[in-house]
Amino acid sequence: MSTSVPSQVSDPRARRNVAVLVMAQAILGSQITMIFTAGGLAGQALASNPCWATLPISMIVLGSMTTAPWLSAVMQKYGRRTGFVIGGLGGLVGSLLAVQALRMWNFPLFLVGSYFTGIYMSAQGFYRFAATDTASEAFRPKAISYVMAGGLISAVIGPQLFAQTKEIYGIPFLGTYLVAIAINIVGLGLFIFLDIPKPPLRKASDPASRSYLELLKSPVIAVAIICGMVSYALMNLVMTSTPLAVVGCGYGDAMAGNVVTAHVLAMFVPSFFTGHLIARFGARPIIALGLAILGVAGIVGFMGVELENFFVALVLLGVGWNFGFIGATAMLASAHEPHERGRVQGMNDAIVFGMVTVASLASGGLMNCSGGSAEEGWTAVNLAMVPFLTLAGAALLWLALRPRDFRVT
Repeated sequence: MSTSVPSQVSDPRARRNVAVLVMAQAILGSQITMIFTAGGLAGQALASNPCWATLPISMIVLGSMTTAPWLSAVMQKYGRRTGFVIGGLGGLVGSLLAVQALRMWNFPLFLVGSYFTGIYMSAQGFYRFAATDTASEAFRPKAISYVMAGGLISAVIGPQLFAQTKEIYGIPFLGTYLVAIAINIVGLGLFIFLDIPKPPLRKASDPASRSYLELLKSPVIAVAIICGMVSYALMNLVMTSTPLAVVGCGYGDAMAGNVVTAHVLAMFVPSFFTGHLIARFGARPIIALGLAILGVAGIVGFMGVELENFFVALVLLGVGWNFGFIGATAMLASAHEPHERGRVQGMNDAIVFGMVTVASLASGGLMNCSGGSAEEGWTAVNLAMVPFLTLAGAALLWLALRPRDFRVT
């Protein structure tokens, strides 16, 4: 639906912007993989009730959810660079507050810091959309995929930084958050090189911007949001509880970091070819494949708590997320006009991360409070995937059965 610029005009600029966004994803993004590993374990140490162990992760996602609408509006008015700098500053403030909270052994302050980290996480979520702003129609899926592939570097850096820094000071995890401060300071300088113009103002001849309700009534937009929401929420549900499950089953903090590393690698390695697959086969088949792989991940996790179960389940979880989420992003990017960009993308991320917030809250409860052992909690987490996969699969099938005018390729 959106108007594309000829590739020979837009793609050189798009490729430069993609390079900057890949670096931002790699450097700034490493704090998320690091903090997601540390957050649940630190929360378990700080919280008076183990059921609240994953609340810091939930606060990060809540921060992302509540930030998405207003940050998207800021970028629509003032440009991507402004929004991304705001995100980096949010991450910096969040890490500073977390350091102070750990020094004071103060769980509420730690939660406030986690919320500010969520402001960065929201900005990072818009990197994938920014990659399409100056790209031609043909280059868009690849641009999204390349930017997501930048997470491959963060997948290696983040968990390993956590392993090396979690005990370098007398206070557990303090070193991890000190490193996150440095990451945000360094990463903020990258956005000087971003060259994305502000979105064009709506012309009098353009159709009026659709309301939120009208946008949600669009079959393509609705299904893209549902599939993106389910892919991300299920990934977060399982990943958030994984360090607790691995440690609870007796494998130790270091092994928990290794499992998370394998998972995050699996999230981003496929990005080198996901965009090409979408360009060749279309978004819907790739989303369907992603949902199927997520289902297999749940089955493997349900089958046992041997170390190989954790590794295989989390690798499949990462690949399934990649196909499902990138496919949903590509589908959404094709379903709105340029002047609707801020409204559509902000609404999408608010809904997606709203469900991710629920998933991360549920993760701690299912893991620590749904049975008498880590094994029973892990089983409950994997069973919880079933209704959401059913919802996304049904939505995708519904879209496929609609008249051709409503479909996307």
